[in-house]
Amino acid sequence: MVYGDLQFFDIIIFAVIAIFIIYRLRNVLGKRTGFQKKTNQQQFVKKQPEQPQVKIPQLSENEQKLEVVYKSVNSFDHKVFLEGAKKAFEIIITAFNKGDKKTLKGLVSKDVYNAFESAINDGSNNPNSQFYSLVVDGIDDARVENGKITIAVNFISEQILSDNEEDIVKNKDTWTFEKPENSSGPAWTLIST
Repeated sequence: MVYGDLQFFDIIIFAVIAIFIIYRLRNVLGKRTGFQKKTNQQQFVKKQPEQPQVKIPQLSENEQKLEVVYKSVNSFDHKVFLEGAKKAFEIIITAFNKGDKKTLKGLVSKDVYNAFESAINDGSNNPNSQFYSLVVDGIDDARVENGKITIAVNFISEQILSDNEEDIVKNKDTWTFEKPENSSGPAWTLIST
């Protein structure tokens, strides 16, 4: 019977080892009673959307009115706008002087195009004039309303008439450009002169 007592002793040792393993697993894994929430159902706390910090760059005194645009449009860059406005001014005036209605049509509004077209038809343009200098004198007005950005720019331009460098005409113009607020493209439309 000595051999039978060892079997009983082995069973007790295996039972103790099993209880120890179950106890350790329960401590490590925890106990599920059925009343806990499922582990894949997490509560998400809805955060209030943070207002993005509007970063307005250093603007010169004559560009202060552009702050309105910076506060409303995140992707606005006044330097890019002003360079584009200068290029548009040169292209539009050159096209007007040459009588190039096709170029004008894509850059200006319908009302401005009609005014330029009638001036070209009346012969008010001068095909021999050339640009001498162009300076952005400042921002006259800047607004963001009804889903459109509208900026009025003051230009001072000098043009040479009839290839005579002594015959320079100096003009001060205020041109108003417009663009949809949600547009990411660089194209602005001239809506008034």
